[in-house]
Amino acid sequence: MVSSMTTQSQSFAAQANLAMTQGQSTSAPGNSQDLRQAAEKFSGMFMSQMFTHMFEGVGKDSMFGGGPGEEMFKSVLTDEYGKAAAKSNSLGLTDKIMHALIAQQEVKS
Repeated sequence: MVSSMTTQSQSFAAQANLAMTQGQSTSAPGNSQDLRQAAEKFSGMFMSQMFTHMFEGVGKDSMFGGGPGEEMFKSVLTDEYGKAAAKSNSLGLTDKIMHALIAQQEVKS
């Protein structure tokens, strides 16, 4: 269990680094707005994955749930939940990721 968490952590770090390098604009490196956007994007992706796993254990509402429409758009809904959670920074995850990206840039400099 610990090794899978370590592997996932390394995978997330690699994805954050990729998001940081792809998200850089032509402005000065280390632009806090660019870093914030990269951190929000990564945090949103992470939260979306967490919501996906969370909703797997929740049954369908018999009155209004189910059907092909729900199955088709469930992933879109969880992606939007993840983006909203990242934007509100309710868990503080976006700030933590942003600080990690800043620290990583300082090491490279």
